[in-house]
Amino acid sequence: MRLMPASYLTLVYIFFYLPILILIIYSFNQAHYSLVWHGFTLDWYKELFHDDDLWLATWHSFVLGISAATLATFIGMLAAVSLYRYRFVGRQFLNGLVFILILSPEIVMGAALLILFTLIQMPFGFTSLLVAHVSFCIPFVIVTTYSRLISFDKNIFEAAKDLGANDTIIFTRIILPLLWPALFASWLLSFTLSLDDVIISYFVAGPAFQILPLQIYSMVRSGVKPEINALCTVLFGLTFILVVLAQLALRKKN
Repeated sequence: MRLMPASYLTLVYIFFYLPILILIIYSFNQAHYSLVWHGFTLDWYKELFHDDDLWLATWHSFVLGISAATLATFIGMLAAVSLYRYRFVGRQFLNGLVFILILSPEIVMGAALLILFTLIQMPFGFTSLLVAHVSFCIPFVIVTTYSRLISFDKNIFEAAKDLGANDTIIFTRIILPLLWPALFASWLLSFTLSLDDVIISYFVAGPAFQILPLQIYSMVRSGVKPEINALCTVLFGLTFILVVLAQLALRKKN
């Protein structure tokens, strides 16, 4: 019976990672479109590193992801702390609206943001993408941070007040250090959501600021090229390194 959970988990992980493994293998295949193995080559990685348009879109995506994740984490943290620390009219209603935003279809949010930006005459490009990405990342930050806050012992805050600490000192010296793992996880989640978003970005992106998901989407219409496989392999490697560093940082913090 003990083998059943292990076998089940093994099948689940194979289902998740086998397509990624196939993608990595075929990034070294000499064939352009064939699924038959024609030999090992590094030509697709050479083409990848000489594709200026693709790397410009990658740079745009990383700048956008870092900016959106940082702003969303900061705003979402303040919102989560406000929902946790203070009691005001409509608090439960606002808390429920957060989950509605998470569950809303991306195509609805993309169309709504398109209409809003058109009404306020916001130029489509980096600014519109940044506002859109921050908007759909904030609810995830609030939920992640709030779940950490409700695990706190509220007696800590009362003890700090008895010792003369005001709200600013409580926030900077007690709440922020305890929230560090949740904030770090929220930032990584927001960065990932921003980096691979296609639907919402398709509605609000401008022609002057191309990002990687939309660039890949336009390239795969004519078939998945090995150059795309190579790019996805590089991104997966960077993601793997980032996750390992995050685990090491959290382990040292604990």
